[in-house]
Amino acid sequence: MKHLLSTGSLSHKQAVRILDTAGQMAATQAREIKKLPTLRGRTVVNLFFEDSTRTRISFETAAKRLSADVINFSAKGSSVSKGESLKDTALTLQAMGADAVVIRHHASGAPHTLAHSGWTHGAVINAGDGTHQHPTQALLDAFTLRRHLSGPGDVTGRDLAGLRVAIVGDVLHSRVARSNVQLLHTLGADVTLVAPPTLLPVGVDAWPAAVSYHLDEVIDTKPDAIMMLRVQRERMSSAGGGFFPSPLEYTRGYGLDARRLAAMPEHAIVLHPGPMNRGLEISADAADSPRAVIVEQVANGVAVRMAVLYLLLAGSEGTQDETRHDQTNDQPNDQTTKNETKVDA
Repeated sequence: MKHLLSTGSLSHKQAVRILDTAGQMAATQAREIKKLPTLRGRTVVNLFFEDSTRTRISFETAAKRLSADVINFSAKGSSVSKGESLKDTALTLQAMGADAVVIRHHASGAPHTLAHSGWTHGAVINAGDGTHQHPTQALLDAFTLRRHLSGPGDVTGRDLAGLRVAIVGDVLHSRVARSNVQLLHTLGADVTLVAPPTLLPVGVDAWPAAVSYHLDEVIDTKPDAIMMLRVQRERMSSAGGGFFPSPLEYTRGYGLDARRLAAMPEHAIVLHPGPMNRGLEISADAADSPRAVIVEQVANGVAVRMAVLYLLLAGSEGTQDETRHDQTNDQPNDQTTKNETKVDA
């Protein structure tokens, strides 16, 4: 695995391996001293053309916990704001010795362009591109689901076969939804997308997921998990596209409140990629419920991103034949030291 651009480019074996490695990384984070020497001497660049404090900090924490040197690059106030192209920025970072570039960009496909252009020789990790993909978010969601719903005991080697997951909200604009549909399908879960017709993309019927317009009916089918998607308030008005008439109407039809939470199976969990709009797509009762694992998702994100950085920069030697996979399939249809942590390389 040279890059991580899309969950669609991950085979079942690769996805499970990332989750297993993340489990080992998470175990190291319960220690008093959390830092590992794994990536000492490596340089990871966070190249963010979009604001995202939580994703950038998560990647920065993951890299530093692995002892990598971290460079944070923000487009605002940089040479990019003066007109520098992605190519020239990438060439500059390559000259500085970047071993991995974590890129977040407003344009769908920018990470793919960076990975295959020859502008950088390091690994490229997609931290979110337009409305296309956000693979590490989907991986941390799958990691969270596996921890809670894959039964008792050691979950190493397990996938998500048989689990039923409902993804609710603005699927049309959501790279989180696209990434999750692909990854959850690869791991064997059954996915149902729930949204008003105006917030579903053209061609969604070809995705490996069922589609429903009625949240209450989906809850009646007893899903194991409900993933609420953030609704961007700027899209509520006619000036923003007029995708639904009012916040109140959206909340009544698709918001997760105390009543709907009570109707869910006792074992079911609630996920949200954050940041949340309390009172819109999720109520305070649901967000603060013991079955909501939203804060845990943040912690799991660090372990998953540690695993991805490890596998791309230190854990893939001698495994190219095993992990080779088509990196262009980007559409939903459309040692460490033995004393520190043992990860199967």
